[in-house]
Amino acid sequence: MSKTLHIDCFSGISGDMMLASLIDVGVPEEIVRQGVESLGLPGKLLVERVRKGGFAAVKIKVDTPHEHAHRHLSHIKKIIDAGSITPGAKQIAHRLFEKLGEAEAASHGIPVEKVHFHEVGAVDSIFDFVGIAIAFDWLKPTRVTCSPVPTGQGFVDCDHGRLPVPAPAVARLLTGIPLAASSITGELTTPTGAAVAATLVDEFTSLPPAMIEKIGIGAGTKDFAEQPNILRLILGKGTADETLAADVVWQLETNIDDVPSEILGYTTERLLDIGALDVFLVPIQMKKNRPAVILSVLCDERNRPAIEQMIFAETGTLGIRRTKVERTKLEREMVSVMSPWGPVAGKVAWNDQTKAFTPEYEPCAKIARDHGLPLRTVYDAVRAAWKP
Repeated sequence: MSKTLHIDCFSGISGDMMLASLIDVGVPEEIVRQGVESLGLPGKLLVERVRKGGFAAVKIKVDTPHEHAHRHLSHIKKIIDAGSITPGAKQIAHRLFEKLGEAEAASHGIPVEKVHFHEVGAVDSIFDFVGIAIAFDWLKPTRVTCSPVPTGQGFVDCDHGRLPVPAPAVARLLTGIPLAASSITGELTTPTGAAVAATLVDEFTSLPPAMIEKIGIGAGTKDFAEQPNILRLILGKGTADETLAADVVWQLETNIDDVPSEILGYTTERLLDIGALDVFLVPIQMKKNRPAVILSVLCDERNRPAIEQMIFAETGTLGIRRTKVERTKLEREMVSVMSPWGPVAGKVAWNDQTKAFTPEYEPCAKIARDHGLPLRTVYDAVRAAWKP
């Protein structure tokens, strides 16, 4: 049975509200606490039941001494990797910080490796991101949807001074994401909340068809006169067909006859790096029998503008065709398999009739190079080690 997680962020979204609502929707509090407190940081996760705006909710607080640490992305990744959390949770946490780092780097015009994480590099924000990653890995929703995101209005004070709402990094993270109007003065969606929306949401829409199974409410810190400052999660269940039939993506295509194959290979890698779901090349014959290829890219609406810009920049093409296509997908999750050479990551995909495992290429290729083995041999051994 598939699971849809809908984020109803009518009062905005922040990291602590997201983590609180995930615990309230059913993720075991102790699993989250043990995971974040295994990072070796000076802090404790406090979870309390509160009433916010008249509604029962969960409130998250991190008890930690005040610090002025400005951590780089590489430092934060080392902290994550040292924690006693699952490989899937580590991967999600990496993705969240990478997405935020890319937005900060673009805002300041510097490489992502040189970005100093100020507020978001603090212990409480690291706890929020890693806790969310642990929760998502435990919950394993088939599909994540989200309502349009309100940012608030006015100004916000941060390490860079007084900035308009949404702050530069938040605005970049929310590029391509539908926004909701709000009359509330203040920052409703924080950088951590925007990173969650930009990284983990599959589609921005109203509540999709599903049978409601559980509801989780996370409380924010501020109080608003206009409305309760809460984030609501709705966990629904349904058949795979009911859920997956609504998956709609863009297919972008362009004909190319004057670009070297090395450039096409590089472009393929870069498109996947910035969020393309799939990239492939199809050989064709153009007018006057010139050999050429069709560059085809599948992507979601959120990443489409950046992907189109990269296609124009890297190929020099004069135009891109785009079509919305529906997809039917198998449910999937990342797992770790113990091979003869140690743990290897892979992906399990399934529905009611079938279940299949595919090893990840990079770890298998590294094993093949390190041990002087054919890649096919490594793949076969890893597949044999997987137990359904």
